Amino acid sequence: MSGTLYGLGVGPGDPELLTLKAARLLAAVPVVAYPAPLQGDSLARTIAAPHLAPGVEEIALRMAFDPERRADEVYDAGAEAIAAHLAAGRDVAVLCEGDPFFFGSFAYLFARLGQRFPVQVVPGIASPMACAAVAGHPLTARDDALVVIPAPRPEAEIEQLLRAAEAAVIMKLGRHLPKVLRVLERLELTGCARYVERAGQPGQALLPLDEAARRGAPYFALILVHKRGKAWI
Repeated sequence: MSGTLYGLGVGPGDPELLTLKAARLLAAVPVVAYPAPLQGDSLARTIAAPHLAPGVEEIALRMAFDPERRADEVYDAGAEAIAAHLAAGRDVAVLCEGDPFFFGSFAYLFARLGQRFPVQVVPGIASPMACAAVAGHPLTARDDALVVIPAPRPEAEIEQLLRAAEAAVIMKLGRHLPKVLRVLERLELTGCARYVERAGQPGQALLPLDEAARRGAPYFALILVHKRGKAWI
């Protein structure tokens, strides 16, 4: 009998934001896998570390984390390493920052393994929800339409998407922050926008847009926009 592949959402950064189910599984599975940079620690593993079982076997999927490049070879090799454990009857938990199916790296392993082995996905707290809590800024209310926009999208597309909804989450800012700020200014939405970086992680910050522009944004930063300013109005 094969093992089960678990896609575990570990939340945005705070280990206490793991669900009870994720914590229970982490304490029981014999193998964990997680994305990691070419050098250094994995954020997903760092979040999950307090909950890992002693002696757990680890598979680090080391990649460049360049959003403009695919990592097919890394996922191919990682999937085969995971498959060997599953075929031997060992459960494997794949750690995913935020939620496994919300811009999650687990999706690429699911695509490779989901037809071959039993899979269970455990949802996690995604960064928009964590950032809304940090900012004290409800995302939506009533019948608001919410759009989630990756900042690497072309500037004209970001503007078009923002025009179409009452509320927005603009993610993966990094070097794209100046482009996003130009769009917000053109649409006269800067007063309705809130910037949060590294929610739940060391270095968490809630900053005015002009200060964020001076400092520059990390990849783990986003902007929340609500056209009414406050969702409950």
